[in-house]
Amino acid sequence: MAQHPKSIDTLTGALRRETVKKNVAAIHISGKLSLLQRKLSNVLLLNAYDALTSAQSHSIDARTLAMMVGYNSNDFDTLRASLRALAETVAEWDMLDEDGKQEWGVSSLLSFAKLKNGVCEYAYSPALAQKLHDPKIYALINVNIQRNFSSGHGLALYENCYRFVRTGSTGWWSLDTFRKLMGVDGSNYYESYKHLNAKIIKPAVTEVNKSSDIEISPEVRKKGRAVTDIRFLIKENPQLAMFQIDDSDGLRDMPVYKALRSQGVSDRLARQWIAEHGADYVQEKLAYVKDQDGVKSRVGYLTAAIQGDFKPVDAPEPPSEQAIKRAEERRAQAQADEAEQDQRLAERALRGRKFAVIADVAGARNPTQRDADKRLFMTSLDSDIAREEFLAHGWNSAFNASAIFEFWEDLSPGLFDDLG
Repeated sequence: MAQHPKSIDTLTGALRRETVKKNVAAIHISGKLSLLQRKLSNVLLLNAYDALTSAQSHSIDARTLAMMVGYNSNDFDTLRASLRALAETVAEWDMLDEDGKQEWGVSSLLSFAKLKNGVCEYAYSPALAQKLHDPKIYALINVNIQRNFSSGHGLALYENCYRFVRTGSTGWWSLDTFRKLMGVDGSNYYESYKHLNAKIIKPAVTEVNKSSDIEISPEVRKKGRAVTDIRFLIKENPQLAMFQIDDSDGLRDMPVYKALRSQGVSDRLARQWIAEHGADYVQEKLAYVKDQDGVKSRVGYLTAAIQGDFKPVDAPEPPSEQAIKRAEERRAQAQADEAEQDQRLAERALRGRKFAVIADVAGARNPTQRDADKRLFMTSLDSDIAREEFLAHGWNSAFNASAIFEFWEDLSPGLFDDLG
């Protein structure tokens, strides 16, 4: 389905975090979900996480939900069907509690969900909410990365492997366990390892390696000629290190990031260098530049050192003034581009907040008022295209954004004053 044109830059609160703490038990029970349903489950959990154990229910704008999951916002039949599937899917966990005692439990993934006035409201059972919120046993699921997956089996394998990235291996799973994780248990067809490997394992491994920030490779264990167990070796994917640039809090806590900033390197460029080259490499170039005498522009020299991989042992001659000047010009242009992009993002975010305010105000009016508002606004539009866009998208029409904001500002003076 088509990606909704709204941008993630308009999101606020928990939805801007982009990663969600997802309990290992919850990952294991969701294998039978389709790709869309699995993505939907992660986004709903991300939206609710901060108030997971304190609020009885949670809500999210349906268009925002559609944008994050990645399907057409007008396809409410698909959204309803996916929410119904989450409510009908049974979550089962079998794990140690806080006292080290074994605990088994079962719950539906969602205790209820409803769509009303363009808002999705939903809830988890108290017992499942506690498990999903448990910070001790979780995997970090990056919502940005999950949008790259096109199959449910690929995303399921990524979720189950990612939590072992620090140990480098999932450990051995029996084939019965693996089939359950992939949601194909109970299928006679996948009882055959040949079929399981051809239709599930190989395509899922290919997608994980192509679409995520880790690389995995399967290994099998046999009893005689029959495959009995499988495990996946895991390492970070250096070709997709840019996925990690959005992990701002983690990168900004690193000593190498702080060292770069102290040298005058911009925030975005510092994070990009660390993500592309790794902290050790960048730290090595910092140390190299520090040892050089007579350097007029530390940042320009550092840029050249990182791009040219200068080394103390066989260090080339210091770059010429012209080379440093070119590096400075590139850095200045990068900073100008960064400032321009930040301005565009700020304007886009403000526009998103205005649309959200309008949605709240318009939704609070009675049906007669809402109908009158739309008719009045239609009379102010001076082209057929503008009117068609408004009929198609209502108060969320990006084509008519300026006119919509002006209309509601006239209707409710000061409506946007608190947005900054």
